[in-house]
Amino acid sequence: MEEAGAPHFPFPYQPYPIQEQFMQALYGALEHGKVGIFESPTGTGKSLSLICGALSWLRDHEEKRRQEADRLLQGDGCTSLSISSSLSTTTSSTPPSSSAEPDWITDFVQKKAERDFVSKLKDEELRRKKREEHLEMIRNNSQLKYALKRKVEHNILILSRGELNNPEEELIVAEYESDDESKTKNKFCGGDDDDEDDLVEEHVTKIYYCSRTHSQLAQFVHEVQKSPFSQDISLVPLGSRQNMCVNEEVRRLGSVQRINDRCMEMQKNKHDQRPKEVEGGKRKRGASKAVCPYVGAQGLQTLRDTVLGAVRDIEQLLSLARETRSCPYYATRLAIPPAQLVVLPYQTVLHEGTRRASGVQLKGQVLIIDEAHNLSDVLSCIHSSELTGAQLCRAHSQLAQYSERYRSRLKAKNLMYIKQILFVVEGLVRVLGGKCKVGQNPHSQTTQAATELLTINNFLFKAQIDNINLFKVTTTTTRSQPQHTAIGTEIGEGIDGFYGYCQQPDTAAEDRELAASPMMQVEGFFMALTNANTDGRVVLHTQGSVAVSSMKFLLLNPAVHFAQVLKDCRAVIIAGGTMQPVSDFKQELLFSAGVGAERIIEFSCGHVIPPENILPIVLCSGPSGQELEFTFQNRDTPHMMEETGRVLSNLCNVVPGGVVCFFPSYDYSRRILENWEASGVLARLSSKKKIFQEPKKANQVEKVLNEFSRTIQRCAVDGGTLSGALLFSVVGGKMSEGINFSDELGRCIVMVGMPYPNIKSPELKEKMAYLDKNLVRRKTRAPGLTCYVCLTSIYFSHLYLTR
Repeated sequence: MEEAGAPHFPFPYQPYPIQEQFMQALYGALEHGKVGIFESPTGTGKSLSLICGALSWLRDHEEKRRQEADRLLQGDGCTSLSISSSLSTTTSSTPPSSSAEPDWITDFVQKKAERDFVSKLKDEELRRKKREEHLEMIRNNSQLKYALKRKVEHNILILSRGELNNPEEELIVAEYESDDESKTKNKFCGGDDDDEDDLVEEHVTKIYYCSRTHSQLAQFVHEVQKSPFSQDISLVPLGSRQNMCVNEEVRRLGSVQRINDRCMEMQKNKHDQRPKEVEGGKRKRGASKAVCPYVGAQGLQTLRDTVLGAVRDIEQLLSLARETRSCPYYATRLAIPPAQLVVLPYQTVLHEGTRRASGVQLKGQVLIIDEAHNLSDVLSCIHSSELTGAQLCRAHSQLAQYSERYRSRLKAKNLMYIKQILFVVEGLVRVLGGKCKVGQNPHSQTTQAATELLTINNFLFKAQIDNINLFKVTTTTTRSQPQHTAIGTEIGEGIDGFYGYCQQPDTAAEDRELAASPMMQVEGFFMALTNANTDGRVVLHTQGSVAVSSMKFLLLNPAVHFAQVLKDCRAVIIAGGTMQPVSDFKQELLFSAGVGAERIIEFSCGHVIPPENILPIVLCSGPSGQELEFTFQNRDTPHMMEETGRVLSNLCNVVPGGVVCFFPSYDYSRRILENWEASGVLARLSSKKKIFQEPKKANQVEKVLNEFSRTIQRCAVDGGTLSGALLFSVVGGKMSEGINFSDELGRCIVMVGMPYPNIKSPELKEKMAYLDKNLVRRKTRAPGLTCYVCLTSIYFSHLYLTR
């Protein structure tokens, strides 16, 4: 029998006891503002438990707030007493005035405070009701699709007349926004309707859910669609421009940096298309520049409302955006404030600049970080930065030409900052053994091959830039991007000297438009150098020429960037299939970030798969007796590769359904597959299983998984020569975690070798030295860690991929 007052968890089926315990612990962590570490193996229904537990808390939290507001706004005699009590708790810490005030003044101040408090409550209640009515109207509006269709026809008509750039379309705010970000957003979000502005600006209590890959986020959204909350929750999926852009001209550019640069350039072009004065006082429109037809304000507003009306994953959202000819990248960001559940990748929420640019506000909100066993590595990777000599030389060339072109039109202060940036870049190139000269090919400057590791201060001394205030330089580079209003707006045509107007050495004219600007990478490296001296190191790799030499900032203390997240959020839930060793995790990311032990709770549960349904096997030798020893010296030998192929071929002969084979690295995967193709192993494998490989692009993972699943289902029905499908993947890649290879999809999971890091890597050595110095050593071995004597492990799984 359910306890009185215990939370109720709607679930699509009768939950396992483990799932009920998981949801109870999650609910308690959110209610009391804890940092929770939740360990739940794959196959225990972790995603569904997270959804139902967290959304149940959000439902109850909002209901409690409504009841409290109604109680305070009631017209009975208790109202004044309740309000006075609420106000007294606020002012109790204020010291009394030295001079006694008359009673009538005290009464007046008290009554005014009560009126203001009631007025604030009424305003909040009114906004809440308007927001709920607006969302209900969106969900129930059967005419919405016809309105969208009319909008599409209207856009097409405008395009045919060449009049897309109408006055209502404002400049879209891009990735790295200025301090005036909110003002810019408010300008084009809502039109003239004050009520609509209220809906856009207010950030309601919400849950941010983040994971590592696009496929993991899509899988989570599908779980939400299957949950009892699918009809009542407003969910917004966020993604990068590479994943969410629907402009085919931009998508064809391929790389993330080129897509970002082109998108921001097109927004700036639209903003700059205005008449200019010429001689004789006449005005004429400047040269026509490419603009994006998907960023009309009204279309974005309509798509935003549609996103809030129903739960959709990114693929469904892209289909809708193409139909309505509206940009999903910006529409989803406009939908963040009223959304209750926001699904986004790690980088968007864990990097402060990206978080601010995307409109993500963590203050008082709930953050759930899934697949968090690699959270420390993710934080280090996000806040690390690398620059090549070629990028530095190109950035110096662009900036020098920009300074020369606009020297007479720049203010003295801006010119000083540009000279400082040039001085810093020259120092960085000098560290790599080169010199900055406009028009000089960095490939022609030779250096001796070497690797050097430096502290931040020693690197600044070596580059002779220790006298430069990098905080101000970083601010200058951030504010001088094309979409901002800093140096650029003062000189008419803006900061385009960074991009199209300047001559880029060794870049063909036809390739100039596709060349990504290096200024973003330079800015990122400047920002990295502002970390504390003890929190990072700089690794210098010089090899042959300045162009291919590089410098990399390595973040050693990820807690410094995680601390603000922990401080802002009401509660943070860190979940994963395996979080061991938890003691090291807490020491490195929580205690080092200032979180007290009393705020941390832990929950761990076992697997729901019975032991008789899973069979782990370790193979030490192959069919011909060849010993399987995948050390760095032996794994590339032809005998070892061929023996591995014979093992896999025999497995595919006897195992039905799906087989998933993991390699320790992408490089080794490429080499062994090339060997198998030459020796005929792949031909033998393809006669029994259809072969799939992990795609290079993240947005193709879902397509490969769907085809893999369909092939297995088709083979089970047809009963032909093929018995299923074989999928090649890489440990730590796009398909190694967060994907459910259930039932027939994963009858056999093969792990070839072990993904050991390169012990001779200077980055790894420095990281180990830092952890040894700053973390408390464990005296005993952490539970759950197993030493593998044999380096080839094969797991037969009846239900799920286990790690």
